Amino acid sequence: MARGGHPGMASAGMGDTLSGVIAALLGQRLSALDAALCGVRLHARAGELAGRQHGYGLSATDVSAALGAAWLSLTSE
Repeated sequence: MARGGHPGMASAGMGDTLSGVIAALLGQRLSALDAALCGVRLHARAGELAGRQHGYGLSATDVSAALGAAWLSLTSE
């Protein structure tokens, strides 16, 4: 099982960010299952990248700002 994310993601607003990512993927016509699976991985990767930059105590804004880089990171693997 793949693991991901960052412990600093345990803060207010992370669930809202995740639900926004999943909603955006649903808007791209992914199935609910695929949107959830991809959304969780993308959100986790963004948290990893934000954690490298900001350390612990991440805000939802930190993670949101890292979504583009996370997308590029995951799609280039």
